Amino acid sequence: MQAEPAKNGKTVRIGGASGFWGDSCVGAPQLVRLGRVDYLVFDYLAELTMSILAAARAKDPTLGYATDFVTVTMKAVLKDVAAQGIRVISNAGGVNPAACANALAALAAEQGVKVRIAVVQGDDLMPLAAELRQGPAAWAAALPADAESPAGRLQLPERLLTANAYLGALPIRQALDEGAQIVVTGRCVDSAVTLGALMHEFGWPADDYDRLAQGSLAGHIIECGCQATGGLHTDWEAVPDWAHIGYPVIECGADGSFIVTKPPGTGGLVNTAVVGEQMLYEIGDPQRYLLPDVTCDFSGVTLRQAGEHRVRVQGARGLAPGPAYKVCATCVNGFRCSAQLTIVGMEAARKARRTGEAILERTRELFAQLGLGDYSRTAIEVLGSEQANYGPHARTHDVREAVLRVAVMHPQKAALELFAREIAPAGTSWSPGTTGADGRPRPSPAITQFAFLVDKRRVAPQVVLEGQVKPVAVPAGQGAIPPPVRPDLSQSWASAPAGRQGAAETVEVPLIRLAWGRSGDKGDTSNIGIIARRPEWLPLLREQLTPERVARWLGHLVRGTVTRYDVPGIHALNFVCTRALDGGGMASLRNDPLGKGMAQILLALPLRVPASWGLR
Repeated sequence: MQAEPAKNGKTVRIGGASGFWGDSCVGAPQLVRLGRVDYLVFDYLAELTMSILAAARAKDPTLGYATDFVTVTMKAVLKDVAAQGIRVISNAGGVNPAACANALAALAAEQGVKVRIAVVQGDDLMPLAAELRQGPAAWAAALPADAESPAGRLQLPERLLTANAYLGALPIRQALDEGAQIVVTGRCVDSAVTLGALMHEFGWPADDYDRLAQGSLAGHIIECGCQATGGLHTDWEAVPDWAHIGYPVIECGADGSFIVTKPPGTGGLVNTAVVGEQMLYEIGDPQRYLLPDVTCDFSGVTLRQAGEHRVRVQGARGLAPGPAYKVCATCVNGFRCSAQLTIVGMEAARKARRTGEAILERTRELFAQLGLGDYSRTAIEVLGSEQANYGPHARTHDVREAVLRVAVMHPQKAALELFAREIAPAGTSWSPGTTGADGRPRPSPAITQFAFLVDKRRVAPQVVLEGQVKPVAVPAGQGAIPPPVRPDLSQSWASAPAGRQGAAETVEVPLIRLAWGRSGDKGDTSNIGIIARRPEWLPLLREQLTPERVARWLGHLVRGTVTRYDVPGIHALNFVCTRALDGGGMASLRNDPLGKGMAQILLALPLRVPASWGLR
């Protein structure tokens, strides 16, 4: 199907070729070959990735970027990209975007391709660390409570690995305005690689907030690759041909409305449910999705099926951004190690847990004998028993095969090397049916991440192109973002026919029969987006799926609060759960530190529905 032209006749096609460092190598070649795209955009960076790249740069000053972007991806498509006039935007620069650009330039010379490569820099705040420690906390706007000392100083660890501001789209736009065909950035918000291209193509000014919100939503939907084309979809059996799944393409017009689609002939699925799930992925308050260029309101967004594997998205609204950049910093906080064993036979889960407890008891005694001190943190999970994730809702306590996972942290590496040696002995010492030891696990540095906000006036983004360094003007000094006005939906939804059960006969069904769901993470916070399969079912969901009930159902995982937000445009609810991921990311000892399974757990929650709905 041909792209739908915008009202002014211009449509820009952007392909999302990577969702993280480690995504499949098939994305970019597929989009170049079949996608008819004007831009390829790549998202590589997570907080852990930045720490890994910082360690690589410390060993070799020519490293510190996502090397696969150059040696695998661009090596395969650079000639075609140049021949077709496709422009490329990637945050693969990590903590060393200049080195990434140099490697790209060497590749281009090797292949005989002429391209103009621009670098966006200025996100690295390590040079400001000492200044931030000494300066007033006012330099960092709206600091979290635990980041500010009584003396009004920013509490930063002494040994930082990284500290990077999440830049916005304006530096990318400037690089494109100046003629770059490839733009390499360090840390920026994931959606900026798309928004920067759209601002350049359509000339959107920095205060055209509704269009910036739409462009940011477009970037948000394709920033995780195949999650926008059927990946992780609740109805996974409805998604065909996983092996050849298509990578996402957006077709955007000058008004900011856009179509989500994928290359023809590829696998996967693009429908309103899939796109809705991705829209809610990793967001908090849908009326206040905070970005450096715009504050987005996604609550009124609508999705419409516009053809096979084509979904039209419109209705995002925006207002001015806040006065600060988010900064993510990381540091080393001791060491971590995890080990796994498989336990086979009757009472497998009980045998596995006792094995884990014995390993910890034995190693603690050895630590005491050697003067090593106790573990700083431990976790025992019995995978396959449902206990780790479903807790009191587990239904397989009597499984006959389970995987024991023991994860630990300790201030000293020597202690965890001893722990690693004491895993394999379980194979002959304790539970019958113990197997699966696959060599000794290796201790690694425990990376702790924390975030704070820094005034935009403290950060100086720059574009480097062909040896010229040019500053980027970013609006600063904005006021605080006002709280949203919440519409009162209780009366209108309570009066809907589906919200009135009365004395009608009801049956119990799991939430998955009524809704689609997807969960994501931001540090130690997990969000769970729930979308009604039919709009008229939303009142019942809202009535029974209260924050209090969700908090009780997830109480074995969530240690903080549960807040519910309405997303009426797509008939959805978004639940934000704090202190839900055991610290999140590398700070977590859980097997699911990113909350990927949280939605699946909630979708098992039983609800009462009218028997007349036929959902028995």
